[in-house]
Amino acid sequence: MGRSFESVRLGVNRIAYRWARSSRALKEGDQKYGEKLAKFAKIYSSGSFFGCEDPREAVLFSVFIEMIKHQENQVCSSELPDNEHPKEGVLSLKYWT
Repeated sequence: MGRSFESVRLGVNRIAYRWARSSRALKEGDQKYGEKLAKFAKIYSSGSFFGCEDPREAVLFSVFIEMIKHQENQVCSSELPDNEHPKEGVLSLKYWT
């Protein structure tokens, strides 16, 4: 007998496929962002299979990690002196207040 529920891995792949397909309907300049989201959805999702029971949660987890990494790279590459680069990451209150 077959599976009675969808695995997280299959759900993540299904969502990423839909996002990639949907990005083709966006304006030409926005298509690359839709494609990036679809790619981000799958990057860390395999690691979140163990902690997430819902494919949507795994997809969001993966996308949020990439967003935070991107923000940290933006802050670290800005024109801060070397001794002012964030050591605790961009989520530290020191850099958001």
